[in-house]
This record gives sequence, structure tokens and C-alpha cells, in this order.
Amino acid sequence: MSNAANRIEVTMETLFDSVALAEGITERVARAAGFNEDDCLKIAMSVREGVINAFRYGNEEQRHKKIQLNFEVTDDKFVVHIVDQGRGFDLRQVADPLAEENLLKTSGRGIFLMRTFMDEFEVRRSAQGGAELIMTKKLGCQPHSAPHLQDK
Repeated sequence: MSNAANRIEVTMETLFDSVALAEGITERVARAAGFNEDDCLKIAMSVREGVINAFRYGNEEQRHKKIQLNFEVTDDKFVVHIVDQGRGFDLRQVADPLAEENLLKTSGRGIFLMRTFMDEFEVRRSAQGGAELIMTKKLGCQPHSAPHLQDK
């Protein structure tokens, strides 16, 4: 198997409109990578939730800050990075939305969805100090070379 990869990098302003933009781009890239409709929607919803968090909590709706959205498609996986310019956060501090005391709270639901819909989910501090969400979805039976996004 080759280690070929296709990458797409998108820099967005901290605007609510960037959420829908990110979701739409993600759905198209996931479809081009070969995912079925159901997986495309799950991946796009995961990115939507991640960009909402970057917009609201990471960049605190400060328009001068940017949100970086990166896609990488390799032979066997689709990787999404969402990076904000905020202070970062500790994933262990996010309340479990399934815990009895949190069922009526909205906090933590986006992270729950991202963890549920994606095969891998990680949060780390970016090189600039903000949060970096890294989500991976494994590709199904794909050819031995990475799909070419421009061919779809």
C-alpha cells in the first residue's frame, strides 16, 4: 500500500456562517473520498459540532481569530483537524451528557456525537495554544491508492 495522501486546508473566520460552510465542504470531501451517504452525514455533523465549539468556546466568537479546518485522505482513513485560536481545554472537564444529572443540559453533546460518529477522536493543545480536534473515520474497501479528491 502506498502512503499517498490528499490534503485540503481551509481557513475560516470566526463567524456563525463558517459552521454551515465547514459542514458543506466536509460532506463534499467525504463523498469524494468514497463514503456512503450515511457516513458522509455523520462526518459532516461531527465537523459541524467541532467548528461550533471552535467558534463559541475556543475563539469565543472573536471575529479576528481564525478556525483552521484540514482534511487528509489516505489509503485507509479520512482525518479531520479543527484548530482554534483559543485557550484550549481539558477533555476530562467536559461533563458526560449521558449522566443522570446532565441529561437536560446541552453541554457535552457535541463531543458525544463526534466520539460516536467517528472511529477516533482526540483533543490536544495546538502549537499556537488553542484546541486541536483530530477525528478519524476509517475508509471501507478502498483501492490500494488514496482516492483523488479532484476526480470525484
